[in-house]
Amino acid sequence: MSQPARILLADDHAVLRSGLRLLLEKQPDFEVIGEASNGTEALERAAELHPDVILLDLNMPEMDGLTAIPKLRELAPNSRILILTMHDDASYLKQALQSGAAGYVLKRVVDTELLLALRAVLRGEVYVHSAMTQKLLDQVANPDAEPQDVDPWKGLSEREYEVLKRVALGYTNTEIAEDLFLSAKTVETYRARGMEKLNVETRAQLVKSALQHGHLD
Repeated sequence: MSQPARILLADDHAVLRSGLRLLLEKQPDFEVIGEASNGTEALERAAELHPDVILLDLNMPEMDGLTAIPKLRELAPNSRILILTMHDDASYLKQALQSGAAGYVLKRVVDTELLLALRAVLRGEVYVHSAMTQKLLDQVANPDAEPQDVDPWKGLSEREYEVLKRVALGYTNTEIAEDLFLSAKTVETYRARGMEKLNVETRAQLVKSALQHGHLD
């Protein structure tokens, strides 16, 4: 019997990593050998463990996934990199593949597609979620099409998004901490970092940005 594929999980969302580990370790052909909560840690763990597959989020503290991909390719050249992200933007997909990723899966379909994607990249194939493939083809077919307004909220990590959505809705830091099972200090860190990414300084500006880009009704 062949050895199970060795997988490194790199995502700043601890609850998601826990769920992924549970899903993968139910499969006889997969073994989770390590976890990383930020980009720098992902590099360290990849160099140490040389996994068969690195399951990599794009939005992480210290170093984002797109920056990490070429560095991971140098440190662990035999590891296949599978992107797992909330971003359904063709530009992210294009950059990831050009940097050396072997696949691109959206978090919203992780339950149905992750196992298929992992097995595909382990066979040496490139796996891209079907909806993303269509977006990429549309971009290639219409290179002169007017680009859509860039949504800065797509550049937030999941935690930053969760925190700022609640801030915009009027939650206090204490309420957000209780709701997301975080410390108030951690909430403030996500809040400050996220608002900096959105280039807003006040809650009024945050609410305006959320409404403008369709993140509040």
